[in-house]
Amino acid sequence: MSRGERGAGRRAELLAPAGDWECLRAAVENGADAVYFGLERFNARMRAQNFTAADLPELVAFLHRRGVKGYVTFNTLVFADELAEAEQYLRTVIAAGVDGAIVQDIGICRLIRGISPDFPIHASTQMTITSAAGVAFARDLGCDQVVLARECSLAEIAKIQQTAASAGLPLEVFVHGALCVAYSGQCLTSEALGGRSANRGECAQACRMPYELIADGEVVDLGGRAYLLSPQDLCGIALLPELVRSGVASLKIEGRLKSPEYVANITRAYRQALDRIEVADDLASPSAEVRYELEMAFSRGLSTGWLEGTDNQKLVHARFGKKRGVRLGEVLQIEGSQVGLLPDAPVKPGDGVVFDSGRPEQAEEGGRIWTVEHRQDRLWLGFARGEIDWRRVRVGDILWKTSDPQLDRQLRQSFAGDAPRFQRPLGLRVWGRAGELLAIEGRDEAGQTTRVLSTLPLVAAQKQALTDERLAEQLGRLGGTPFYLGALVNQLEGALYLPVSELNRLRRELVEQLLALRSRPRRWQMLPATPACAPPPAAVPAGAPELIVLVRSQEQLDAVLTGDIRTIYCELEDGRQYRRAVQRAHAGGAALWVAPPRIYKPGEDWLLDQVRSSGADGYLVRNYDHLRYFASDPCVGDFSLNIANPLAAAHWMESYGLRRLTASYDLNIQQLTALLKTAPPEWFEITIHQHMPLFHMEHCVFCGFLSEGSDYTNCGRPCERLAVRLRDRVGDEHPLKADAGCRNTVFNARAQSGAEAVHHLRAAGARYLRLEFLDESPEQVVRTIACYRQLLNGTLSGTALWRELQLLNQLGVTRGQLPG
Repeated sequence: MSRGERGAGRRAELLAPAGDWECLRAAVENGADAVYFGLERFNARMRAQNFTAADLPELVAFLHRRGVKGYVTFNTLVFADELAEAEQYLRTVIAAGVDGAIVQDIGICRLIRGISPDFPIHASTQMTITSAAGVAFARDLGCDQVVLARECSLAEIAKIQQTAASAGLPLEVFVHGALCVAYSGQCLTSEALGGRSANRGECAQACRMPYELIADGEVVDLGGRAYLLSPQDLCGIALLPELVRSGVASLKIEGRLKSPEYVANITRAYRQALDRIEVADDLASPSAEVRYELEMAFSRGLSTGWLEGTDNQKLVHARFGKKRGVRLGEVLQIEGSQVGLLPDAPVKPGDGVVFDSGRPEQAEEGGRIWTVEHRQDRLWLGFARGEIDWRRVRVGDILWKTSDPQLDRQLRQSFAGDAPRFQRPLGLRVWGRAGELLAIEGRDEAGQTTRVLSTLPLVAAQKQALTDERLAEQLGRLGGTPFYLGALVNQLEGALYLPVSELNRLRRELVEQLLALRSRPRRWQMLPATPACAPPPAAVPAGAPELIVLVRSQEQLDAVLTGDIRTIYCELEDGRQYRRAVQRAHAGGAALWVAPPRIYKPGEDWLLDQVRSSGADGYLVRNYDHLRYFASDPCVGDFSLNIANPLAAAHWMESYGLRRLTASYDLNIQQLTALLKTAPPEWFEITIHQHMPLFHMEHCVFCGFLSEGSDYTNCGRPCERLAVRLRDRVGDEHPLKADAGCRNTVFNARAQSGAEAVHHLRAAGARYLRLEFLDESPEQVVRTIACYRQLLNGTLSGTALWRELQLLNQLGVTRGQLPG
């Protein structure tokens, strides 16, 4: 690609991933307006190759010469003992002149504003922003752009955009790439099962693994579908006109661990589509050729994700959880080292394929095609002798094309070498009169300008006057530069002449000056000192310990009320039962706080109305809309607010007047202790017993696999009839629950206990300790609370507690996220 029909009227930025220099060049040479990249610390792609801080000056200069912005991903939670390092890292980033940082941690947003008043902050999708209240929260925090959660539909994006536009805050949405099944920032699976936190850039992709569906104790036969939590990849190219018309400012391509060929392929397709929209303000569905290239880039199947709304029959096909590519067809015959089929896509010698026998968790047969011939009414594909174990290939297998070397070569050519291949418009204005010097002003697409003057005066033309055509011919010779000639304004007075050699010199000088101007790093304000790492508060002896219990059924509530627990949290699937629960708690002399659904979407105020009508004593707030809706009520911040450091904690407490905060589940005992030493310990609740909520999803497994409906309107509500668990590869059965908003949570099969860490936490000042129950019987609830009472009284050790409960519950109790 040398150039596109691009100009100043572009309405949306195309944002591409850049994991290394090759990916960076692939994005730039295929038309990205901006790239995002991680450094060696504090980014959510720690398993990927990343740039280093030392790369920043060269990287930023290269991008800016090419008219491309660069955003650093600083999108992980940061612990209290890392803030000093984070501050120095941020100062390096800001001084390098990058165009902004994509940030998850609210404390880091505050830290950046303490360092620089004007450095751009983009609220990461890890902030789980799904509503106008979330956008307003980000604005008040000092953010300059918001990346919405990928679960937002076009209709929801349009509603949110109305508020965002009035607040002057641009929105960014994902348009292509892998989809996490769980809300970003709300997935604790890797943390719970493998000690690798997704909020720390170490996702283990448990969603791509197979699971058995267990309903009321029986395995449900799903006909070979086992990848129940693995969404198809997002492909929003056909919806670009609606996204552009909605006013979205940035369209983002996902690229975790992807190759430069992938970056080139997807960036090129979306660049060309956006250019066509600029011309026609519309776009038909992508051509068969474009769709083929998109599928070959990387595909687990392509869908529009949640952009067209929730359809639980389409989002997850559950056949496989890894890259497939393009479907070639079903194997109809096998003869020697050849297979016959009716092809669904083009194929040629050298292409790589894999045979899909319906068991993707096992090693699969595959290789490169050696011969292609038409015989009878079929296409026969031949393979080299010994390449395929034909004992493992069957008629009926699906053949997938996973590699197209010819396409890969074409893509590599798009970014090979040092000469710019993608060009952006350079507008020129030329003026002068006879006897004076010729002046040329150049203006790039970002509005930067420079001016050059001839060394020779203009003279009256005898021939070869500087007409529009002649000026365009000479000044438009911009090959090997990042520019092509855009608008040319000729303001010469009369028929004038200047030697071609002088015009060429002026062109070269103007380009050099403009490139030098573009290469200058952005100069953001930098304050000499920040309040980021303030001295720790004076030590305050911990008050008497208080156990707080969360229950999820009326029976559990009744069991808790038989003891001496004074504060109870309640989370029920049916919000209509809250009023009754509050009445029972008050009759038992306890305060009952209600936990509304963890996610809020536009139009769901009725759920919050239902919660408030219960007359609860307070609310466990879990998102930005809860803060808005329950602003005048007593509130405690839940773990979903991702509070990992004192800066984040101070923001919630000081700006929203919360009673307490729940520490993030990403913190181990050392990190919790550091938090308690750098912020008032009485601010925090620490959950020491729970079934970890692994995946929290818009995807409804009940609807997708236990009904034929698309959503809650036509699914028949199997969640109300069946007890469902997902059995993983090691045999653990993880409970699946639906909330009042029809969102699903997969909970860890094994309860986690931080009992062994309690004495350390108490010594650090922790006072409020929470126990959470899931589906335990009333008897188990009573016994568990009694054990923790004994722990706090010193009559039972932490080790004895979890061992005793293991025997009692027969669930197996791990020591959870608390050990270091």
